[in-house]
Formats: sequence, C-alpha cells, structure tokens
Amino acid sequence: MKQKLALSCALVHQPSVLFLDEPSTGVDPISRKELWAMLAQLKQRGVTILASTPYLDEIRQCDRAAFLDQGTIKGIDLPDKLLDTFSDVFQPARLQQEDRATAADDTVITVEHLVKAFGSFHAVDDISFQVRRGEIFGFLGANGAGKTTAMRIMTGLSQPTSGRAVVAGFDASTQYEQIKRHIGYMSQRFSLYGDLTVRENMRLFGGIYGMSAADIKARTAQALQQLNFTQHADTLVRDLPLGWKQKLAFMVSILHHPDVVFLDEPTGGVDPKTRQQFWQLIYDAARDGITVFVTTHYMDEAEYCDRISIMVDGQIRALGTPAELVRRFNCKNMDEVFTHLARQASRGDD
Repeated sequence: MKQKLALSCALVHQPSVLFLDEPSTGVDPISRKELWAMLAQLKQRGVTILASTPYLDEIRQCDRAAFLDQGTIKGIDLPDKLLDTFSDVFQPARLQQEDRATAADDTVITVEHLVKAFGSFHAVDDISFQVRRGEIFGFLGANGAGKTTAMRIMTGLSQPTSGRAVVAGFDASTQYEQIKRHIGYMSQRFSLYGDLTVRENMRLFGGIYGMSAADIKARTAQALQQLNFTQHADTLVRDLPLGWKQKLAFMVSILHHPDVVFLDEPTGGVDPKTRQQFWQLIYDAARDGITVFVTTHYMDEAEYCDRISIMVDGQIRALGTPAELVRRFNCKNMDEVFTHLARQASRGDD
C-alpha cells in the first residue's frame, strides 16, 4: 500500500516521464502484479516509464531493457534477448544442494495452535507446524498475512496470546531470553553498523553472542574466506555494495553457529547473481546442521526450500514441499500456487 501511495504521489502533477527505482522491492507477488498493471495503464496514457528492478518477470514486462554493470551499460535489447545474452548473470544456476533427506529428523521448531491477537483482530490465527534440524523452511505470505508477527514470537521478541511455540527446546512464552541466545536473526532491513569495518562488526556481534575471543577470531577468518572478503576485512560496511552487505549480515547471524537462523526477506533488492550466491551460503549452513527459517517474496527462491508454508489472513493455507504444492494445486510453479491461494482467499473460498 505504501508503494502504491508513493506511485500516486509521483503522478499527482501528471508527469510525462516517470522514474521508478525498484518500486516493488519487498512487495509480495500479488501486489507486484497489481503495481505493474497500474504501470501498463500509465503507458497507455502516454507516460514514459524508466524502472529499475531485480525481478526477472518484471524485466519481461518492459518494452526494452538495459543491463548496467559497474557503471557501464553492457547491452540494450528486447527483454528476452537481453536475458538470453547475459544468461550467465540472470538465469538461475544449479546450486550445490545435497539430498535434504540426509537431514536429521529431530524437531527444532514446534508451533501448536499459535494465536496472536490485537483486540478482536487475530494477526496469527491458530497455526501449527514443525521444522526439523538442518531443514530450509520457507515461510511465505502476502504483506500483512501475519508472517512477521509469527516470526517475532518464535524469535522471542513477542509473546503469543495463546497456543505454544518451542524453538531450540525453549518455550516462547516463558523462555524467550534463552531462545535469543540459541538463534540467529537477519531482518529485512540491513542490521549491521555502517561506521564499523567488516572485521569490527564480526567482533562486536561475536561478543554479543557470548563467544570467546579465540572463537571469534577463528570464525571471523573462516567467514571472510568463505565470502572472499579477506581483502575487505578493514573496509567500512557502509562502503560495501548492497549484495555484499546482505551476505555479510547472514554470515554474522550464524557466526555463533545457532540452532536456527531466521531470515526475514534477506535478498530484497539484491541482483539475481548475488541471490544465487546468497542461497549457496544458506545451503552450506543447512549442511552444517543449522535450521534455516526464511521469508521471501521471490517465488524462485521458494522452490529452493525443502518445505514451504503459505500464510493467508493469519492462517496457514498450504504446507509441503514445493513439488507437492505445485501438484496439489495443479500449477506450473510456486508463483502460480501463491497467486491461486491469494485469489481463492479474496473470493472467500474454503
């Protein structure tokens, strides 16, 4: 709704040219479709639109597209031709994912009939599910569906109205401080300190996590090598590109090797190539036994998860592997599944 309002404000003086800088970043798939339908109407009225976007489906809705890399335009063409020319950048790579069936069977998150009410409004309305150790669990839903509220309970930042949530063996109602010591968390807004260097951020958060100086030093060296950041260890974080910041924030969130890491839209606004690199880091963490609980509005990322839940109006309307959900709803991909459930809810269907 904020993005639609911002678009309306940009149009109030009836401009002939409209510049949009990633207008749908952090917006759910249904709202993105609605936003681009509005842009199509503006085009029919003769408004010239220049938009930047990290979403491949949005690129395909443009008449022409340009690929900009390190300040230089590498190519301008029809969207499909441009995406084909630079397929090594834009097309999803085959990520090095091992058989998820090898993951341990022990349960790390148990949610039973969880409710969070604000007066008569139930932001979270009787949801139940379990997550296993080493699993990559996708927590999907439109903006306002209740995902963030549920995640705040599971991370110990809020207590439920009723029901139960157990994370890493601790009850969210009574042992929320213990939960905080056994999890990692990466918010959808960049959470590191821009006026500290890469190494200083790692040292600071390692101390906050209660790690020893020796462990911080060892884990920092390992993380810097894994990120290919060794030569940037003393660079101020504010001077790093967005994608680098996000990868760094993820590595900081698992520096203490938590039982669970919660990722709230971690790749919003990040280019496709960097998103692939980010997800390789997620797979590596899962192989190390860290459970990954992730929200995302990129439906291609949803298909990288072991299992997915989809929330609609505070309730879980679908739960299963990506392949199971695609078959169950007779869809081609997760984008169609998400759209189907949202439209079903808007019609009031069961």
